[in-house]
Amino acid sequence: MPSVFVIDDDAAVRDSLIALFRGEGMTARGFESGADFLARMPDDRMACVVTDLRMPGIDGTELIGRVMALRGPAWPVVVVTGHADVPVAVRLMKAGVVDFIEKPFDPTLLVETVAACLRRLVDDNAVHRSRALTVARLNRLTPRETQVFDGLVQGLSNKEIAQDLRISPRTVEVFRAKIMVKTEAASLSALVRMGLLARPEPGPEA
Repeated sequence: MPSVFVIDDDAAVRDSLIALFRGEGMTARGFESGADFLARMPDDRMACVVTDLRMPGIDGTELIGRVMALRGPAWPVVVVTGHADVPVAVRLMKAGVVDFIEKPFDPTLLVETVAACLRRLVDDNAVHRSRALTVARLNRLTPRETQVFDGLVQGLSNKEIAQDLRISPRTVEVFRAKIMVKTEAASLSALVRMGLLARPEPGPEA
């Protein structure tokens, strides 16, 4: 599970947030300022950053900009602040901040917000890994096998594929068997799902 990084110059608030997240089974670490966080930048591939806005030195707004530039969506940011400023909140939300929560905050709301961030990271990572594995398997196919695969994914029959490629239906069956082995697909439906996952159809134009 991805970590939670808590950045707040108020030690009492920082410690309470860490205790709150750890109490929910999350891995949480604290940093006393934006500068402290950047100086000891963790190397986690995925994490949720929970930060205050008004801090000495590098404030929250600057920190958020740097985090987004360095890690992007892999490190979603949740702002928890006692100094709510609507224009700033709107700007940060448009820039990609997941949520903007005012102090005093509802612990349940904060936990749910962060937990949702972590779930999305895990789900997105699972999809990414599945797509990468599928692409790797499809790359095992020869050019001719790829042509047969494309025909199968399009829903064409062996006879139709044979006509398109100017080969015999029996040859298509041979290629199809090889494709099933190379892609490790258990069924034709699994093969079609692999095709859709590796080559998602574009959405409708706006």
